[in-house]
Amino acid sequence: MTGDGRSTTPLETALSYLEALNSGDVDRITALVSEDFVNEHTSARGSTVIGRQAYRERLPAFLGAFEELLYEVEETIAEGPLVAIAYVLTARVSGHPVRVRGMFRFRIEGGLITHRVDYWDGEEFRRQVESRA
Repeated sequence: MTGDGRSTTPLETALSYLEALNSGDVDRITALVSEDFVNEHTSARGSTVIGRQAYRERLPAFLGAFEELLYEVEETIAEGPLVAIAYVLTARVSGHPVRVRGMFRFRIEGGLITHRVDYWDGEEFRRQVESRA
């Protein structure tokens, strides 16, 4: 449900989440995830966190490290409570521009994201940041 009582589809919730990430607003981001939210990363450099509060505590460091963060949607797939969004992430990290393609896989129940899996190439990210250092 939205603040005006309107029901949202899982795809609308997932797209709102990307908009919230792009805004950098921690409250707006965490308002879209469940209390027992699982934030799973497949990258070797990533780590999983469980729970809205733990996710909230981690967000400021992530948002601070990725200046001018922007997730651009390339393609969406939605089936029932499952949504996949292919994206291009652009940002500045330590003053250096980075561009990495990836995909989010979401499970959305009751208008909230209960599980997010993030697939992106951490080595490509590392290469871009280290080659400019």
